[in-house]
Amino acid sequence: MRVLVLYAHPDPESFGAALHAAAVESLKGAGHEVDDCDLYAEGFDAVLSREERAGYHDVASNTRPVAAYVERVRRAEALVLCFPVWNFGYPAILKGFFDRVFLPGVSFTMVAGKARPNLWNIRKLAAVTTYGGSRWRAMLMGDPPRRIVCRALRAVCHPMARPLYLAHYDMNLSTAESRAAFIGRAALKLRSL
Repeated sequence: MRVLVLYAHPDPESFGAALHAAAVESLKGAGHEVDDCDLYAEGFDAVLSREERAGYHDVASNTRPVAAYVERVRRAEALVLCFPVWNFGYPAILKGFFDRVFLPGVSFTMVAGKARPNLWNIRKLAAVTTYGGSRWRAMLMGDPPRRIVCRALRAVCHPMARPLYLAHYDMNLSTAESRAAFIGRAALKLRSL
């Protein structure tokens, strides 16, 4: 299976980087073809320009500024997100990726004024993430990242794509043991993606 891994963390020495490396290694170990997209290392520009927004609905040309990324998404059969939760959301670079790449004609099409899913090539969807706070605190806030992955992203993928959401909560209180256990659990789950 062709897996696009979208990784969003600026620090190569972070736990997020270790988690990302374990995810990629696990996927490759399971025989998947991995397209590892490190948004920071690739210098992805997360800012949607005025010109891009003006041409947003022009399907014939809206992908031109991000054509290489659009092609990577279209080739993928699975999408795996590796990111930390900051301020109850995605890092800005990952949000910018969705704003600039998940365009009309890419992730959805407009039919009679209604958005229809268009990423039927993506049959598997997973997120591997960390939260500074507890699961309870995230739930009180509505857990936007989980909801976006499990509802909004899932809605534009193949109808049979079931999201896998793996989160290490309480990073502020984590230990070497809790982090190692989470990496092991995430690697095992991703191996069976």
